[in-house]
Amino acid sequence: MNSRGLAFCVLTAAMALPAPVLAGCDVRSGPNTAALIELYTSEGCSSCPPADRQLRQLRETLAPGAEAVPIALHVSYWDYIGWKDPYAQSGFDQRQSWLGHANGQRTIYTPEFFVGGAELRSWRSGLRERVRQLNATPALADIHLQAGIAPDGKLALDAAAKTREEAATLYLALAENGLVSNVTRGENGGATLQHDHVVRAWIGPIRFNSGTVRVQREIALPAAWKRTQLSVIAFVQDARNGKVLQALAAQQCTAPNS
Repeated sequence: MNSRGLAFCVLTAAMALPAPVLAGCDVRSGPNTAALIELYTSEGCSSCPPADRQLRQLRETLAPGAEAVPIALHVSYWDYIGWKDPYAQSGFDQRQSWLGHANGQRTIYTPEFFVGGAELRSWRSGLRERVRQLNATPALADIHLQAGIAPDGKLALDAAAKTREEAATLYLALAENGLVSNVTRGENGGATLQHDHVVRAWIGPIRFNSGTVRVQREIALPAAWKRTQLSVIAFVQDARNGKVLQALAAQQCTAPNS
């Protein structure tokens, strides 16, 4: 699947930015590559809770000072076995398929980790070293991200990025921590599952023009979303091979009086 097709399926809650951003987050990426850690998971998958826990406890796994941007993308293709994952988006199924194809895979599965756009099967033992390797690599893109609550109560995003790499695309995401589900059916029936870094909204891919891109969007925040638990993510990816050129995250952009 090409990146243009993926955008149609995954673009969520985005619209032109009509109002200035109130005080919130203003962050810039550093000189080295932050590791984008993507977990493809499902509440309908009995082998996924250990991977969910690994992502929740990421700071205990990584070296002190490690730069990592974790996201959990819940897929929908396990919903048919008896439990509909409330966080699943079908666009994440397609993104996983695209990444798998870029990595030379014939099949996709859960749980599956991609770090920096490359599959990591040895996530139980190899995550720390893979992040270290990426952090030691000079970044191939620069990102500037601003976010805050607009006067209409929506989350306003203003992201700019630049790179010398061809076929670069920009993505934005909104993720939530502290989610809990009481699963009543399926492979995890009777279990209480906890999740962090769950992607709630997704924007992209957005193509660069002559090495630069700027995006301004608003995302409506449903009342059920805990604003103090939300983080904003931006990353730049090579649309040809899935390599992540740089990633950036900001927390507490949507907290009251932020």
